[in-house]
Amino acid sequence: MSCPWAKIEKPEPVNFADILSEEVAKDMQAKEERKVSELFKSESHNTAEAAANDNSEAESVYNIPSEVLKAITDDTFESDAMIAQMLQMQFDKEYDQELKRTEDKFNGSSKVSISFENYRRVPLNADFESESEEEEIIDIRDRKDWDRFDPLEKEIASIPACGYKMRNDGKMVTKHDIVMNARKNACKLLSFPPEFQTGDGELFDLKLSNKVFNSLKMYSRNEQARRHKFHDKKEEQATAEFGMDQHTRLLLYKMIVNQLLQDVNGVISVGKEAVILHATLDPSYPKATNDWPSECAIKVFKTTLSEFKQRDRYIKDDHRFKDRFPKQTNRKTIQLWAEKEMANLSRLRRAGIPSPQVIKFKEHVLVMSFIGKDGQPAPKLKYAKLSDASLIVAYEEVKNAMKTLYEKANLIHADLSEYNILWHDDQCYFIDVSQSIEPSHENAFHFLYRDCTNIVTFFGKKLQEIDTPDQLFEFITGCDFNNKVALVSVQESFKMKPHLVDRPGVESTYDFDTAWRKAKTGEIPLAVQVEKAVSEVNLNLVEPPTA
Repeated sequence: MSCPWAKIEKPEPVNFADILSEEVAKDMQAKEERKVSELFKSESHNTAEAAANDNSEAESVYNIPSEVLKAITDDTFESDAMIAQMLQMQFDKEYDQELKRTEDKFNGSSKVSISFENYRRVPLNADFESESEEEEIIDIRDRKDWDRFDPLEKEIASIPACGYKMRNDGKMVTKHDIVMNARKNACKLLSFPPEFQTGDGELFDLKLSNKVFNSLKMYSRNEQARRHKFHDKKEEQATAEFGMDQHTRLLLYKMIVNQLLQDVNGVISVGKEAVILHATLDPSYPKATNDWPSECAIKVFKTTLSEFKQRDRYIKDDHRFKDRFPKQTNRKTIQLWAEKEMANLSRLRRAGIPSPQVIKFKEHVLVMSFIGKDGQPAPKLKYAKLSDASLIVAYEEVKNAMKTLYEKANLIHADLSEYNILWHDDQCYFIDVSQSIEPSHENAFHFLYRDCTNIVTFFGKKLQEIDTPDQLFEFITGCDFNNKVALVSVQESFKMKPHLVDRPGVESTYDFDTAWRKAKTGEIPLAVQVEKAVSEVNLNLVEPPTA
């Protein structure tokens, strides 16, 4: 018989007579004894090798968990799958412990913590039970107070229905305890709306008395009511930060409907007093002239500013507006201010001073020609990049314009600086003349000297050998600023009679015969009246006088 796995020796043929032979029996006994002795020798050799490897085996046994060792030594465990499950459970437990240490280090003492619960191998579930572990898995949230308010809630909940309890030290604690209620109020502070700035009271024992907490609670409720108020009449009727309230939008819409404006493009500048918008004029406007510009600037005066109430010093001595100023409301005051700028701009244009042209005036909205090109406003003199030659030209223009403004337009700017002068097409344009006053104003020369100081200070940083403020003041007025007597006499000469001065919105009437009679008697300078009379005769407005 042959075997594919091993070579089997063929049994020797035995004779039955030999088996019965006593010699054969002894021979077989000796063979068996030799086999037994060889077996004992091999076992003793294996024992020596086991003693040599005793230390390494002890370490491996030490690293194996006790549950696994118990399962290995137990004869009832015959499945390798059960041993693998127990090893995996031990690994999951160690992983969750390491994850918990990482979570505690990441959160630290922060009030808002981030949980790594979704990354756990063993879920935090009360229904989870292990068939192989005797200990029960306890939720970590049942063993730790996540913030200092958790023990407070447990302490308050421990007070029975009678309202008090005795501590271990023999002291009685009631539900009205001051310290406990102060901490409870601090805990309630966290339930305020998100926009209420409560701060972070994590690192110290925050306590709030009932009076402080009730005050904060009422303030929070009032703020919430104000935020959710459906309509606020004051906010609806007042201009917002950009001056564009509902009434202002309606005025601009009417200008578009009346074909004055074609487009309102956007905000150019935002100041303390007004907002400047860029717009496009409609060429089909019925009253359009040949020199009708394509672009315009819309100045919207803000109606919420309280500082306009303090600007009565610019109007109280102006005979054109002083009788109307104290009688108006806030919105009417702003409209009066816009009307004053329109009147002053008209005077500047008639005097030949470069300035915006008034196109339309309505309440607190003033439409003017745009100083700039293609929606890009001209730079202010402060930010204009000028060469030395251009600076000299600009200084001479400003100097002569101030003199022309004083002599021909009968005005003083009163707020002239490098911020109220635009540089466009190699020319200086005066803007923001709403506060301009006449020389007859009691503070007129004080404002003029301030304008001279501003101009000299600006150009003095860039040019050499320019006039001083006193020299510029004398160049404009012809008098020294320190000579108060001469200034008073000059100021009195500008106080004209009301019927001889133009008023905004009222056309001046001129009686030729009366003026001619007064010119003969010397009441009115003859040269001025003759020039005006000749022009009217040439225009066939009046009959020529007879000798």
